[in-house]
Amino acid sequence: MNRDNFPHFALATNMSARNHAPTTLILYDVRGQCDQSWLPSIWRIRLILNYKRIPYKTEWISFQDVENTLRELHVPPTSQRSDGRDVYTLPVLWDQGRRKFVSDTNRIAEYLEGISPARPVFPEGSKALQSLFVYFVQEVFSKPLLPIMVPLSHQQLPDPAQNYFRPGQPPANMLTGHQREQQWRAVQAQFDFLDGIISKNDNDGDGVVVMGRDLSYADFAVCAVLLWIKRMAGNDGWARVRTWNNGRWERLLDRCREFMDER
Repeated sequence: MNRDNFPHFALATNMSARNHAPTTLILYDVRGQCDQSWLPSIWRIRLILNYKRIPYKTEWISFQDVENTLRELHVPPTSQRSDGRDVYTLPVLWDQGRRKFVSDTNRIAEYLEGISPARPVFPEGSKALQSLFVYFVQEVFSKPLLPIMVPLSHQQLPDPAQNYFRPGQPPANMLTGHQREQQWRAVQAQFDFLDGIISKNDNDGDGVVVMGRDLSYADFAVCAVLLWIKRMAGNDGWARVRTWNNGRWERLLDRCREFMDER
């Protein structure tokens, strides 16, 4: 695929020539049953873009087409498998003005902070601690959710994407009954732990955000997980989570609500 022939490149060029408007950023997102964002890693970036009021638009890609599309666009791989093969994942950001692709959620977050320092999501001196916090959210806090959320998310993908993962079968058995309740208790234990950590700022802050009063990347990492639960497990998962820890998580979601645009 020639990048210059990709439809949004021509569209953006024509619009800029006619209106002298600044070129927008392109955020590549995964298509579900409809054009609605759901992956936590991509929501982190969407929340930052909206918070910083950076113009952008979304380019939707079907799950089964992600690797081929990114290869054809010469996007840098996110990581490598143990056998040396490249791994391509979303989100990916295309900065049209600088003609630069950026992959990996954390790299994109830092890139956006660099090109648009206003309304910082990494307040001065906080990048190291926030990076550690976000690593915890991604690698520890979210892990008990996977046996519940991965099958639910798989069910809500279009059929071609479902078959791409494991032809003819879901990626994991759907937990039911006692096993499901036991897993939700493991999830709640992580929420309780995180609530205890964030609560250390309550006397000096607003009782909602990680840094005390101002939203930051750490809040968007947690909020992205909450959005995943709400969109993929609203009647079961979010109905539980919203009541935990004296409603802290619903208050955080409300605090971030104005930054949930999906343009």
